[in-house]
Amino acid sequence: MLVSLQCHAQIKVPALVPTPASVKMGQGSFIFSARTVIRADAAECKTVNFFTKYLLNTWKFKTMVVSSNVKNVTRQPAVYITTKGSEQLPAGGYKLSITPAAITLVGKDAGLFYGIQTLIQLFPLNTQGTVVLPCLNITDQPRFAYRGLMLDVSRHFFTVGQIKDLLDLMAYYKLNRFHWHLTDDQGWRLEIKSLPKLTQVGAWRVPRLEFSGNTLPPQPGESASDGGFYTQEQVKDIIRYATERHIEILPEIDVPGHSMAAIAGYPELCVTQNPDIKVNPGSSFAKWFPHGGFEMYVDNTINPTDEHVYQFLDKVFTEVAALFPYPYIHIGGDECYKGFWEKDAGVQRFIKQHHIKDMHALQGYFISRLNKIVQSKGKKLIGWDEILEGNLNDNVAVMNRFGEKGAVEQARKGLDIVLAPGGNGLYFDYAQSKSDMEPSSHGGNAPLWQSFNYNPEYPGLSTEEKKHILGVEACVWTEHISTIAKLYYMILPRMLGLAETSWSLQANKSYKQFITDFLPAHLLRFDKADINYRVPTALEQIDTTINASTYKFVAKVPFKGAKVYYTLNNITPTETDHEYIQPVTLTIPENTKMILKTIVITPVGHRSVVTRMIIDNKVK
Repeated sequence: MLVSLQCHAQIKVPALVPTPASVKMGQGSFIFSARTVIRADAAECKTVNFFTKYLLNTWKFKTMVVSSNVKNVTRQPAVYITTKGSEQLPAGGYKLSITPAAITLVGKDAGLFYGIQTLIQLFPLNTQGTVVLPCLNITDQPRFAYRGLMLDVSRHFFTVGQIKDLLDLMAYYKLNRFHWHLTDDQGWRLEIKSLPKLTQVGAWRVPRLEFSGNTLPPQPGESASDGGFYTQEQVKDIIRYATERHIEILPEIDVPGHSMAAIAGYPELCVTQNPDIKVNPGSSFAKWFPHGGFEMYVDNTINPTDEHVYQFLDKVFTEVAALFPYPYIHIGGDECYKGFWEKDAGVQRFIKQHHIKDMHALQGYFISRLNKIVQSKGKKLIGWDEILEGNLNDNVAVMNRFGEKGAVEQARKGLDIVLAPGGNGLYFDYAQSKSDMEPSSHGGNAPLWQSFNYNPEYPGLSTEEKKHILGVEACVWTEHISTIAKLYYMILPRMLGLAETSWSLQANKSYKQFITDFLPAHLLRFDKADINYRVPTALEQIDTTINASTYKFVAKVPFKGAKVYYTLNNITPTETDHEYIQPVTLTIPENTKMILKTIVITPVGHRSVVTRMIIDNKVK
């Protein structure tokens, strides 16, 4: 049992994700019904409204809400939602107490909301009749202020409704930053009223089925009919929706590289000024070298030496800053190819006139100019690691995707950082196992345990340096994610690992307890809601070989109601094959092999990838 989770031996700790800082189980239960009254300091506060809507929509409870000052309300038991006693709680912190007579939630602002999310997680899946809630005391607070998820909507567009559903899922797991990657080579997704061609041209590309080296570039006369963008009114609606869930939205406008969609609308932005540049439909436009580096065939980088470019950027960031309340704007800054700059005579004259050392320093010049624009809008600049090229000395924040070495250097320079390293399991577009049955991915492998076990507070940092870690983010690049079903498959259940890492104390995290005691309840919830997700396999190893004459086959059933099927003859198992009921001892004759394959099938039909184990009884 975790040190922070205290309970009587006979009482099971509820499956709360992320793990609260402290859970103390009590005796008895609270019965929640349609007659339960909510007493609140402010009956109309957002948190109370959110909770009553949940009760009505999910349980059909028309719950009475009264001010905590109202006397003689005879209906009992009651839920008390209050800010009284929250003065000493940290930001986002809350206290939740459940006794047979009352539920008491103490917190303020986001803390109250997170307490409600914890309370909702305690409600059972069966939405009939009354609700039996265990008696307990929870004291909780977030580990990091920034707990983020990035969604790339340039490579594939997702609708307003789909974005809102994702925000709901984020709120359920106490994530509070939605990083919206709005522009890239494959689409400009944000309406900029002063620059209409950004969406008239930049939001649309020729239709293709996939991103690959074999994908055709735009052909002469081909219509650009695939795409979409968000109007400013839609953005305001999404921001309101996110705010109600205490989620702030970080917009990203990716420059100076990754700008092909902008260049398609305004070719004068790049040094080549090529009017034939089109929005990329997923076809290859660069050569990547094995040991790093790349060469672009098509110019996708805006010109850092042209004053008209900065006038363009001023217009863009004026409207972005006016739309988004969040203090930061993300400007990308990654993977900026400088080959076209190097070949341009005007650029060469510029760097000589301004005594700029090289192309890296030129990018630093660009970022510094852009930083002044961002600051003039009352915002702060954040970007990927490469914004620091050319020894940039500006006061900026960094979103680190390269991992520990760079993060330690950045923190020691006094830069605030958000950690999103793909090598630590936080690129959710990577495959979730090495199975060839995993759907197509961007490359790499990031199983659930990586995002869960990741410790952002690197040991090389001092206590003061660790204060520069704003938080943690997972990234979803969507080159290979074109549907909402696949999006959820790729983020679930890895999002739960992200939630644990960004919220829970490192000392409270136990992966074994998580997958054994907590994860099954959440997988069952996904399954019942028919949300797509990756079903865990029956065996830990996807593909393995052992030498043995006997093997005790013990399968892991992910949750109650899921079934495991297996075969012993190298055939892919289905519902018509052996159903696993209990451990089975397999005997393998001498000098023969047995191939055990397993699959998990859930009540609504979701399937795991198939595992294969070769049991070889080779006798010398």
